[in-house]
Formats: sequence, C-alpha cells, structure tokens
Amino acid sequence: MVKRIVAKVARPDPPARLEGKLVILPEYKSVYVVDDDPSMRRSMKRLLREHGYETVLFDSAGALIRHGRFEWALCIVLDIDLNGSSGIDLRRQLVTQGIAVPIIFVTGNDSEACRSAAVESGCAAYLNKPFMPQSFIASIQAVCGRAN
Repeated sequence: MVKRIVAKVARPDPPARLEGKLVILPEYKSVYVVDDDPSMRRSMKRLLREHGYETVLFDSAGALIRHGRFEWALCIVLDIDLNGSSGIDLRRQLVTQGIAVPIIFVTGNDSEACRSAAVESGCAAYLNKPFMPQSFIASIQAVCGRAN
C-alpha cells in the first residue's frame, strides 16, 4: 500500500521494543474520523485519501479516547450523534484535558440548538450530512492550512 505524505512530525522516543514486539510509530499526521456509521467512515476515508490525507478511523468516542495519540492528528472529524454519546460532550472533554486538536463536526440531525452547542464548544467547522465532497475537503483544507 502506498501512503501519501501529509505533514512530517517528530517521533517520540519510546523504546524500540515493547513486550517483545517491534513498535512502529506513524511518521506523518493524519485526519482522525469518529463516526458510528461504517459506510460514512469508509466514504470519508476514501475522499480524504483521494486528496492526499492519511486517516485514522474510530467507531466511537471511547475508541478515540483509548487511542490517545492526539499529537498525531491534523484535525478530528467528529459526528455529533455517536450512537448514544455526544460528539459535543467529547469535544468538551478533550478541551478539559488540554487537547487542542481542531474539530470539524458532522451531523445528520441539524438543529439551531445543535449548531449553537457546536460553535460554543469551539469547533473549526460544522457540516450537515449528507455534505458535498467539495465542502468537506474545503473544510479540511481550511483547518489543516493546506490546499491541493
């Protein structure tokens, strides 16, 4: 598999081996996608890859928190309704923990209250599903500071 390079980052200095296994660390930053809909995750991954972005996919807020490698994220594309949990609450939790990764909210259940809560949480962008691919990529490029 050929990977496209996005942004080179310094590697941390962990031990070369962990429990007898070789540790391979990512060399480049990625767009993190958190959505409970598998087809939506695949679609966003495919679109991001077409525009030169590496992705890391998560099916829940808990999976993102367990991953914990926020220093490797260019931004986080975060579904607001995560099958019982709230992407907005997750954003607030990240801020409380001092994690300052730009957030692009996506939602299929748009409302004024939802938009207001998203903006108040400090999101970088807010998109309604289904969104146009061009709008999605333009939001990513604006947040990540890069244009194709």
